Order: sequence, then C-alpha cells, then structure tokens
Amino acid sequence: MTEQQPYQVLAVLPGFELRNYPAHLVAQVTVHSSIEAAGNTAFRYLFGYISGKNRSNPSDPSQDPAIHSTPVKIPMTAPVVLHPQALDETYTVAFVLPETLSTDTAPDPDDPAVTIVAMPESRGAAASFSGRWTSRNYLDHAAALGEAVSAAGLTPLGLPRFALFDPPYRPWFLRRNEVVQTVE
Repeated sequence: MTEQQPYQVLAVLPGFELRNYPAHLVAQVTVHSSIEAAGNTAFRYLFGYISGKNRSNPSDPSQDPAIHSTPVKIPMTAPVVLHPQALDETYTVAFVLPETLSTDTAPDPDDPAVTIVAMPESRGAAASFSGRWTSRNYLDHAAALGEAVSAAGLTPLGLPRFALFDPPYRPWFLRRNEVVQTVE
C-alpha cells in the first residue's frame, strides 16, 4: 500500500475539510507545459529520483565518500502535487517523500532538475473529487473551494494546488483528487 501524506482534520466545513499538514519533504521539478502534461513531463525526473538516480546522504559527513555515492530506492507516496506558478503554463510537480526521510537523510538527486524542499507545517482547505486531471477540473474545483473558503471567513494564501492520489491507469471515475488551498 502506498504511504499517504499525513494530516489532521481540524474541522469539516461546507465544501471542504480544514486540515493541518505537518512539516514534510518533497522532491520537486518545475515544468513549463499545460496542467494535463505537467505530471507526465515531471514524472520521469521524479520517478528517476525515487528509483535510484540519487546519492545517499550520510548523517555523518565524515563517512567514506563511496558510501555517499550509493543510490537509494525510495517508496512511492501519495499525493503527487501540482502547484501552479505565477508564470502561465508553469507548474511545480512534487512527490511527497516518506515521513522517515529528513533533510539530513534524504538522498541527493543526481539530476539538477530535481530539488529536495522542506515544506513547513501549514493549514489547508481541501476539497476531494474524482475525475480526470484536466485544467477545467482544476479550475472548477479551485473556484468552488475559493468560494467556500471565503464564505467560511478564511484568508487564502497563494494559489491552490492539485493533489493526485492515483496512477493514470486507474479509471477516471475512480480517481481521488483534491484541490488544496493554503489558508491563514
């Protein structure tokens, strides 16, 4: 079973769950493409990273450099997160890394396109839905979430992100997706 990013449900409000996400690590790539193609474009880089195109990161820097160059396979986790950037048709696509990894123990990527980022603890409004990974689905659900967040008196921070929990071969009507809006 695929490990999923942990969170705590703080409240269930009309149209969304208010959640607390603990600090965590992501492996991410920024791509310039449509939202429909962003996941596929970034996937090869991110999959390469978790499949061993990396170097172990020793907890003791004085360790033998040969040990530091050992590739590490990392289990797949969910969700894959697509976060739109301010520049049109630009998305940061991220794999949430397992809880067992820290900034000191996460392997270093071999590919310079992949970066490891420590994400701080955050509060988010999350709305789940099924369906295809399309721009229209993202925009419609993000708009509905934005209205629900405003109606609840919360202040959104930044652009909402698209969280994908299932592989692309899963039938679209069985896919679990979420739009998540960080809130103040």
